[in-house]
Amino acid sequence: MAGAMRAGSINLLSCTWRNIPLFSPSECSRKLRVSITPSSFSSFPHFKTLCCSASSSLNAKDNITTPCKPSVTEEGTTDALKAAVEALDIRVGRILKAWKHPEADSLYVEEVDVGEPEPRTICSGLVNYIAQDELQGRNVVVLANLKPRNMRGIKSNGMLLAASDASHENVELLTPPEGSCLGERIWFGSEEESNSQSDAASPSQVQKKKIWETVQPHLKTTNNCVAMFEERPMRTSSGPVSCRSLKNANIS
Repeated sequence: MAGAMRAGSINLLSCTWRNIPLFSPSECSRKLRVSITPSSFSSFPHFKTLCCSASSSLNAKDNITTPCKPSVTEEGTTDALKAAVEALDIRVGRILKAWKHPEADSLYVEEVDVGEPEPRTICSGLVNYIAQDELQGRNVVVLANLKPRNMRGIKSNGMLLAASDASHENVELLTPPEGSCLGERIWFGSEEESNSQSDAASPSQVQKKKIWETVQPHLKTTNNCVAMFEERPMRTSSGPVSCRSLKNANIS
């Protein structure tokens, strides 16, 4: 880089050309000091990557010791999302009993059988959308590994998943297909992928890592009202999960 203008200098600790290191580790450890300017790069048109950390001022006193972090690839993002959705414990449940919350006009309280020794108590904001008598004895989809929340004096232990339109004026509960077993864990993908599910995360992990918040924006229904995670259908052993009539709807 001879002849470069003396506009500034940086410590060049990590620099490659076509994935070939230009400096050995020992040279990097001595914090080789070179002067660079935009005109320097015109002399080397084949430089593809200059990975270094420097201030915008290129101050000669800068002491750069940390290379830039690589950007997250699309494949890496997809893998992370897939791991997140597989960490959710989504189960087939049945509402045994439902009543209006005594302290909250918009909430129902439901007793839900998810295949455990005792039914769960779950609070749902469905009063303005679904009649109480439509809930009794209904099969539902339950997100089961959320931390319990106190909702106006009643501890809610899970969440019923539902589809809603963009204006949130219409809401429909997701429904497992006929023949689904109570307590069965629901997955996303092909029929064969049921045997490769990862263990569900603990409720504390779901909260700490914001797993539900990561996954939820990627849940939609199709034109056929089938619940999907991106391009992967939500399934039980009896078939896809769906809602009654809401197409291309959000799921939450």
